[in-house]
Amino acid sequence: MQATAVTLDKTGYAKCIENSKRIRWDIDCDVISGRKLDMGCKFLPDGLSLVSRLPFLDEMDARLFSQIQGRSYANIFGLVERFIAAKVLEVSRQHWMGDQTALEALVRFTDEELKHQAMFRRIEKLAADVMPHGYRFLPDPDDVARVVLSKSTWAVLGLSCFIEFFTQVHYRESIHTDPQLSPLWKDVFLFHWKEESQHAILDELEWEEEDAHQTEAERDAAVDDLIALVGAVDSILQLQANADADYFLKISRHGYAADDAAAIRRTFLDAYRWQYIVSGVNEQRFQADLFGKISAAQKDRVMSALAPLMN
Repeated sequence: MQATAVTLDKTGYAKCIENSKRIRWDIDCDVISGRKLDMGCKFLPDGLSLVSRLPFLDEMDARLFSQIQGRSYANIFGLVERFIAAKVLEVSRQHWMGDQTALEALVRFTDEELKHQAMFRRIEKLAADVMPHGYRFLPDPDDVARVVLSKSTWAVLGLSCFIEFFTQVHYRESIHTDPQLSPLWKDVFLFHWKEESQHAILDELEWEEEDAHQTEAERDAAVDDLIALVGAVDSILQLQANADADYFLKISRHGYAADDAAAIRRTFLDAYRWQYIVSGVNEQRFQADLFGKISAAQKDRVMSALAPLMN
């Protein structure tokens, strides 16, 4: 039996338009403002980088650990926003001849996601200007988007909600509260958070709309698609965690024994899984949205698939 779905207020479209107009910002004027990234500061807070698991790192290498992770954190957001923008543009089609308020909200959403991608490309260039040569971001955003968009709309909207929700949690609970972060890096995610707050609402509305038109068989297949997408995210994280560990070990001033090097590699992957999977799965808003749409058996299937990643 299907669980009772979460009911959302359709006036959310108009509210998101109002907020979009009120908080509209510019990359150069409001965010970067002629600044550079400060290598004397962390880029990612300890609660996200999990650097406390590596007590043998000195202060400089602990900071470097956060900076490499922060660089990939921004690049991964730029990557996921490639497929989110494409999917939102696609689902806006259903409003072309109907609800023009919903259409405007989704067009604004797409425009803001394109702006975010441009901002993260700028941040990558600023990071390349101040960090040692050798960093590699391996996943190709277009290739990833093609894989994601090959799945059902229900699953892609579910993954988008998942991402939007943990974005909110990361900023509120970790980034906003850490005074040791690079001021520019912190501002990037302040302004990102302001618009992502509206995007989370719109993703919920569209996911709810898509769910209302699913047959039981379609929803069951879509659950498998969502599981596959989370698995694909994990494959990306494994790839980038290994590359980032290589980069860290290459540019660190210290040589690390085999056991310590293994711990560094393990912590890169654990941190990325925490950032991009575990923190989202644990978010109550996402659980309410997902579990309100699926059966108990489907929930068990999801949780069983996620179990190996949750530790």
